[in-house]
Amino acid sequence: MGRSFDHGHRERRAVPPEGKRPARRSGGFTLIELILVLAVLATVLAVAAPSLARFFHGRKVEEEARRFLALTRYGQSRAVAEGLPMVLWMDLENRRYGLQAESTFLEEDPRARLYEMDESLRLEVELPENLGAGMPAGTIALRTDRALVIRFTPDGFLSPDSPQRIRFIQQTDTDTTEVVVRRARHRLSYEMETYELPAAAR
Repeated sequence: MGRSFDHGHRERRAVPPEGKRPARRSGGFTLIELILVLAVLATVLAVAAPSLARFFHGRKVEEEARRFLALTRYGQSRAVAEGLPMVLWMDLENRRYGLQAESTFLEEDPRARLYEMDESLRLEVELPENLGAGMPAGTIALRTDRALVIRFTPDGFLSPDSPQRIRFIQQTDTDTTEVVVRRARHRLSYEMETYELPAAAR
């Protein structure tokens, strides 16, 4: 059976009179909604600000320690590659450190490195216990002369008098962050350890 179609019939839709079309909601925000969003953002930032401050505070001291650690590895590689003893010196008072060839072997080192730390950071160096003519290592660590050095022999090994630990410390009114670069257990290189001091130790 075939279907009959009325080609003359078309679906008619109600069209509102001119000037009476339904109003459409604008795609933007109202002033009240914007104020509410800003209030929520301000509350979130106020809660998160201390955590963000601690995060960036810790990042600065950690990046400095990583740069120092990279310099120890660069010193070892240079010592082996050039067959010269290398010296990584630390100037605690002026918050700086650097690397150069031993002056007795090379008077001027064109590849020497010098790094200055941020004023908010400080260094503490702990030398091996058996150094200093009976003086405790803690006393030796307070010296500020350039005798505080890490020596790399031409075969890349550390000299016995090289520091045991180098502490990078950053302190504010509320937090103290310390990153320790210390001799590895095999005593052939340095490694890094990061931790935050407990409140009782501040």
